[in-house]
Amino acid sequence: MKKNFYISTAIAYSSAIPHLGNVYEAILADSIARFRRLEGYNVYFQTGTDEHGQKIEQKAMDNEITPQVYVDQITNEIKRIYNTMNISYDKFVRTTDSNHVKAVQNIIDRLLAQDDIYLGKYEGWYSVADESYISENDIVDGKGPSGDTPVWTVEDVYFLRLSKYQDRLIEHIKNNDSFIMPESRKNEMLNNFLKDKLPDLSISRTSFKWGIPFNFDKNHVTYVWIDALSNYLTGLGFNGINSSVMMDEFWPADIHLIGKDILRFHTIYWPILLMALNIELPKTVFGHPWLLFDKSKMSKSTNNVVYTDELLKHFKTDVIRYYVLHEIPYGQDGNYTHELIIERNNSDLANTIGNLVNRTIGMVNKYRGGKFKKVMLDEPFELNLKEKSLEMLPRMIKHMETYHVSDALEEVLILSRAANKYIDVSKPWELVKDTDKPEVLDHVLYTLLETIRFVAVGLKAFIPETADKIIKMLNIKDESFESLEAFGQYSETLFNEAEVLFERYDIIKKIEEIASDS
Repeated sequence: MKKNFYISTAIAYSSAIPHLGNVYEAILADSIARFRRLEGYNVYFQTGTDEHGQKIEQKAMDNEITPQVYVDQITNEIKRIYNTMNISYDKFVRTTDSNHVKAVQNIIDRLLAQDDIYLGKYEGWYSVADESYISENDIVDGKGPSGDTPVWTVEDVYFLRLSKYQDRLIEHIKNNDSFIMPESRKNEMLNNFLKDKLPDLSISRTSFKWGIPFNFDKNHVTYVWIDALSNYLTGLGFNGINSSVMMDEFWPADIHLIGKDILRFHTIYWPILLMALNIELPKTVFGHPWLLFDKSKMSKSTNNVVYTDELLKHFKTDVIRYYVLHEIPYGQDGNYTHELIIERNNSDLANTIGNLVNRTIGMVNKYRGGKFKKVMLDEPFELNLKEKSLEMLPRMIKHMETYHVSDALEEVLILSRAANKYIDVSKPWELVKDTDKPEVLDHVLYTLLETIRFVAVGLKAFIPETADKIIKMLNIKDESFESLEAFGQYSETLFNEAEVLFERYDIIKKIEEIASDS
C-alpha cells in the first residue's frame, strides 16, 4: 500500500494576475509533490482560487461585468500561468464552486448551533486593499500595510469565539514540533499572537454582497477566512457536516504551504475552526519566505513586481523554476534580479549541467563512434563518481523530509560539478591515445553516462522538462528513484541526437534585451 501525502498551497486571490512572488509558492509545492510521487507516495496536490470579497466586487463593477464573470477570467489566467510553469496539481478548487458554497454555509450553521459564533458589533479600522480589519499599530502615516487609507468602520458582524480554544491550541503547538515550520515561525506565533487573550474574530460582512450568504441571516456574507480556509476540506469533498471518501483517505493534510504573511490565519484561525468542528489538525503549516524583487517585497500597489509571462519571453520555464527553487533559502527571503537569474542560468544550468551532458555525449561520439561499453573498473582516479552518485538521493531525501528544497536541489548540482571535475581529472582526450588500455576510457565514459542518469532522475521533481530531455537524449529506460539504488544500471547503447539544454547568455546583451521589451 502506498502512503498518502496531501499538500496544498494557499489559494490565490482572484482580484488580479499573480506575480512571480505568488507563483513561487505553486512551483515550490509542485517540486515537493513531484518528489513525493517519485518516492512512491500517493500524492494529492491541491491549489485553487479565493473568489469572494469586496475588492473583487469593486473591480467587477469598475469593469462593468458581474463578479462571477470577473473571477472566471482571472481564474482562467491563473490556471494558464500555472500550466506554463508545469504545476502538476491534482485539484484546482474555487470558492465559487457550488459544493464549497454549501459546505461553508453548513459550517456556519454548525458553529451557530454550538454557540461558537454570535452576533455583535465591530468598530475599527478597515483596509479595502488588505480586505481585513487592522489595528492602530498597523497604520503608519495614515496608511495601512498595503498603502491604502484605512476607513473607520462600524458594522454588525458575527464573531467566532477564539479564546475558547486558545489554551488547547497553545498546547498543540508546544507538543507538536512540526506543526509550525520553520521553528522561527512557531516562536513568532507563541510569543507575539498567543501570549495575550485572543480577540474574537469577525467572520461576516454586510457592507458588500459578493460572498457566501449565511443560511439564517441573508444580510450577512461569510468574510474571507472561514470561506477561504475551508477549501482545504471542501476540495476533498467535505460537505460541512460529514466526512468524505477523499477526506478519509488524505486528511489530515501533511503540509499547508503558505506565505509567511498569512501564517497567523493558518496557525490560529484555521486550527481553532477545525477544533470547533472536531476535525483533526493538519500535520504541518509551513510559512515559506518571500521572493523579493531587487531586495524589496513584491507589491502590485507599488508596481515593484515581475510576472512570469514577461520572464518567459526571455527564459525557459525550467530556468525560472530552477532560480526560485534554488535561490530562496529555507528560512530567509530570496531576491530576484535579472542579473542574478542570468548568472544562475550561465553558471549552474549551462556551464554545469548542460556542459556535462553535451561534453559526455560528444566524447562518446568522437572517441567511440556513438557507442559505449559497460566497463566498471576499480576506480583508477582519485575522484570516485560511483560513491558520489549513490550519496545523492539519500541526501536529497533527508533534505526534503524537512522541506529544505533548495538544499535538495543543490545535491544534484554537487554531483554535476563532481562529474565535470572527473572529466578534467581523467582526461579522456589523453586516454583515447593509449591503445593498450582501452578499458580505462570505456570505464570513464560509462561512469559519466551513469552519473548523468543520476543527475537526470534527481532533476525530475525540480526542472522536469530538462530532466525529460536528458532522459530522451540518453534513452534512459528506468527513471525511478528505485533505479538510483545501484550504480551501473544504464545499458542503452544508442543515443538520440544531443541538444543544447541551456543557452549561455551575454549578461549585458540579455539585460538590454529585457529592458527594451519592458
